[in-house]
Amino acid sequence: MNPKPKTLDVVIMGRTYKVSCSEDERSALLSAVAYLDRKMTEIKTAGRVASAERIAVMAALNIANELLNSRNNSVGFDMDSLKRRMAAMEAALDQALAPQESLI
Repeated sequence: MNPKPKTLDVVIMGRTYKVSCSEDERSALLSAVAYLDRKMTEIKTAGRVASAERIAVMAALNIANELLNSRNNSVGFDMDSLKRRMAAMEAALDQALAPQESLI
C-alpha cells in the first residue's frame, strides 16, 4: 500500500506553494524546488525578464533544453535546431506577453 501523500510548503522566488507528495518523494521534490528556484532567480537577476510568469516559462525552457541536451548528446540530436526553435518560442512569448508587462 502506498503511503498517503502529505502537503508540503515550498518556496520558489519568495512565493509559497502547497504541494502534495509522499514521504519517499520528499527529498527529490525539495531538490527539484531548489533547482527551479535557483534557475528562476538567475533569470530574474539577469534582468531580462520582469514578470514571474515569464521567468517561470524561461526557466522551464532552459531546464527542458538541459534535459534534452543530456538525453540526446550521444544520439546525434540536432542541438542547433533545438536552440533555434527555443529562440523562436522565446520571441513568440515576448511578443504575446508584452501587452501584459505594461499593466505591471
